[in-house]
Amino acid sequence: MYTQFHTSTLLPTLPLTHSPPLSRRTILLYSHRLPPLHRRRPTSLRFPLRISSCINSTGTISSSLSTEEEEERPSNNKRVKAYPFHEIEPKWQRYWEEHKTFRTPHDDLDTTKPKYYVLDMFPYPSGAGLHVGHPLGYTATDILARFKRMQGFNVLHPMGWDAFGLPAEQYAIQTGTHPKITTLRNIERFRSQLRSLGFSYDWDREISTTEPDYYKWTQWIYLQLLKRGLAYQAEVPVNWCPALGTVLANEEVVDGVSERGGHPVIRKPMRQWMLRITAYADSLLEDLNDLDWPESIKEMQRNWIGRSEGAEVEFHVMDTDGQQTDIKIVVCTTRPDTIFGATYLVLAPEHILLSSMVSEAQSKHVEEYKELAARKSDLERTELQKEKTGVFTGCYARNPATGEAIPIWIADYVLGSYGTGAIMAVPAHDTRDHEFASKYNLPICGVVMPNDQNISSFDKAYSGDGTVINSSNLTTGLDINGLSNKEAASEVTKWLEKSGNGKRKVNYKLRDWLFARQRYWGEPIPVIFLGETGETVPLPETELPITLPELDDFTPTGSGEPPLSKAASWVKTFDPLSGKPAERETNTMPQWAGSCWYYLRFMDPKNSKMLVDKAKEAYWSPVDVYVGGAEHAVLHLLYARFWHKVLYDIGVVSKKEPFQCVINQGIILGEVEYIAYRDPDGNLISADIVDELTELSQERVPEDEVRKSGDSYVLKDNPTIRLIARAHKMSKSRGNVINPDDVVSEYGADSLRLYEMFMGPLRDSKPWNTSGIEGVHRFLARAWRLIVGSPSPSGEFKDGTVALDEEPSPDQLRSLHKCIDKVTEEIEATRFNTGISAMMEFINAAYKWKKLPRSTAEAFVLLLSPYAPHMAEELWSRLGHSNSLAHEPFPKANPEYLKESTLVLPVQINGKTRGTIEVEKECSEEDAFRLASQDSRLSKFLDGQKVKKRIYVPGKILNVILDAKKVKVGQR
Repeated sequence: MYTQFHTSTLLPTLPLTHSPPLSRRTILLYSHRLPPLHRRRPTSLRFPLRISSCINSTGTISSSLSTEEEEERPSNNKRVKAYPFHEIEPKWQRYWEEHKTFRTPHDDLDTTKPKYYVLDMFPYPSGAGLHVGHPLGYTATDILARFKRMQGFNVLHPMGWDAFGLPAEQYAIQTGTHPKITTLRNIERFRSQLRSLGFSYDWDREISTTEPDYYKWTQWIYLQLLKRGLAYQAEVPVNWCPALGTVLANEEVVDGVSERGGHPVIRKPMRQWMLRITAYADSLLEDLNDLDWPESIKEMQRNWIGRSEGAEVEFHVMDTDGQQTDIKIVVCTTRPDTIFGATYLVLAPEHILLSSMVSEAQSKHVEEYKELAARKSDLERTELQKEKTGVFTGCYARNPATGEAIPIWIADYVLGSYGTGAIMAVPAHDTRDHEFASKYNLPICGVVMPNDQNISSFDKAYSGDGTVINSSNLTTGLDINGLSNKEAASEVTKWLEKSGNGKRKVNYKLRDWLFARQRYWGEPIPVIFLGETGETVPLPETELPITLPELDDFTPTGSGEPPLSKAASWVKTFDPLSGKPAERETNTMPQWAGSCWYYLRFMDPKNSKMLVDKAKEAYWSPVDVYVGGAEHAVLHLLYARFWHKVLYDIGVVSKKEPFQCVINQGIILGEVEYIAYRDPDGNLISADIVDELTELSQERVPEDEVRKSGDSYVLKDNPTIRLIARAHKMSKSRGNVINPDDVVSEYGADSLRLYEMFMGPLRDSKPWNTSGIEGVHRFLARAWRLIVGSPSPSGEFKDGTVALDEEPSPDQLRSLHKCIDKVTEEIEATRFNTGISAMMEFINAAYKWKKLPRSTAEAFVLLLSPYAPHMAEELWSRLGHSNSLAHEPFPKANPEYLKESTLVLPVQINGKTRGTIEVEKECSEEDAFRLASQDSRLSKFLDGQKVKKRIYVPGKILNVILDAKKVKVGQR
């Protein structure tokens, strides 16, 4: 039974956020702005009323209401386009490409101008191509890029491809096609789709992580890491996926299976390359404070780094005679105040000292347990809800605070890769330790008492603050009774350092980055191993790039050896310095490698001498706005920051952080699905009672059979049956993917761009509604006809425009400058949907004008251009301009026209408010009274009445005092 839904799959409720409020006419015309949970659309997708415009030869505009759909008026049995987007868009895309309109100069850039670097998280070019969710972020960055370009900024707005990685390799294995072939084919498709949407990328700066000219510098960065001890090899237990034939990072394993493909993952010790990201834990944490990032993303990184202050405590292992040995078990704890409550130790099954301390009697049990633990993933072992298991080692250690012998156990809920691989167990104050102690009858000693209560027995763990008890030993010289637990922690740490039993320690949850992959399709690691000694030797920088060999067989070996080991002639090589025989490293870098620094290469993509020119980096850094998904919070964003900080330390970059502002766009979900429930007998069951029933089946209900009822959705034919309305993330498996190519073919790229921005706030998730795009398509058609005029009966539009070389009136200027002010403000704040609303209101106002001044039309076209660039370019050209508007100055609002010249004046009759009138700010008393007398709501109180006096406070109120009526007795 499916009665609860994850928040990411639910249809978001999107309020109307237009400002200023839309008129009823605007709501009719653009009603798609309301998502399906708030409205019902007629199945014909037609609006009940249309505003059509007739523009005569003199340029006079008249407006009329019509039920006819102008843009769908039949002509020769053919559908007439609302405006000729199918001609306009290819035309201007060709123009931009031929004239390199959006090229940012490489070497002759005027660096006295301000810069604006706006960047998308560059895509992985899959074979499926784009779906309509992808252009959401791309459209937002394009609007910002076009806007800043028009404001006089040097704009860097590039695009490239994160093209190494597992998906291409898996497809290559399945089809026998070399991954380079599929990657190039996928890139071509993505590039074509992006061009069709009119994004103003500087395609001269296009890069791909798979090109040797690019990954030469990825390898160069790796050598710098190696030189500084930040890259090293270690024999570590890794997440090995037999089905994929590769090692996976912890982040790539979800619930014990691979994130890609859902294959089982096992733990297996292997020689791996690691990157010492932990060396930068403090700076990664501290520098978050200065970044304009979503607080949720910063908090995720803080939690992932997981800095905590505590102590390192040494427990000496005791021999069979109870004497202290030289073997020390080191534990890290964030609660040194509870050391007197440590009643046993727990070691990870893979702890390095385990074999040297297990008793003979327990040896067999320990080995069996180690074997079982090795089959589990880290996630399974640390799952809080799982039953705790463990084995006694047969040995004891001395608690340095109490002097007592405490047993040493092994348990799989302790990981060898975390901390020191050992913990001091304090069951009275840790839930996991309490469960373990209760199961195996181990001592539980409470040492922290809550301040607001007295606990006589610690039958469950108390992990909060309080006062320390049971914590004094004259022999060891430690007495912390009566202190607060925070004070006690400080005292214990001092005692540990003074007595030589430990020291202050800062701990991190962050682990070093597992950097090797057993794959073919990745960057080769630039090291060799000398044949005689196996010594690791970094290759000279002059040898870069180390290119991938051509392989016909890139399937996994199954043994853990990477596919590159099959390229025997490539593997066998010589040390270029000594001439000794050597073998190449056959592991490759993970997909994250190329994406860690690509934003730097965009600044100087053709440089063969260095990663990036210092002057260019100093000018363009940091990225001003970086837009992408929140799923990259602790993977790409953390890794990129780490590499950037290393490059900063060695003088390659001039700023400590790569991305000043990060924006996470929301997800575009599939269209809303309406779900009905049926019982085993086939009867419909209302969704509000499904919790009481079992064995229900679900079925989808067509939208035209559903209606809104309060906050719920019900069947039209049976309103007692409540339905579930939800929207899911787009995926091929659900069959709810919308191809943008289809939308562009039907409505044009400008309509797609505008709709994606108008659906709701950029950062919110929202459902796609194909019928909803009709609204913005109509808006664009009205804007087109306002300036160009109505089509002929055959559907053709004349050349030129209906704009006249006349001075705009004050009212026209007020409408225009209010629109300029609002659109500018909303683009700056990335509230693109309300910026579009302002333009819609302007078009509504302009349709009431008798004439359209050219200067007003030109200003509006410039406002529209970041959103709908193809139409704007065409209108700009028709208005008499020979060059692209891409670098034309963006209009600026004149404050004089933003002032309100009228106000609403309350009118009282005999001291009682009867209505309001709209008056000029400088309105006289006489004019105010005249307007009140002419008002239909007020005139009925004034007609035929004698006015005794008028009380007028300019701008505040008009109070009309009438003579009291003399009413005869018995008369009404």
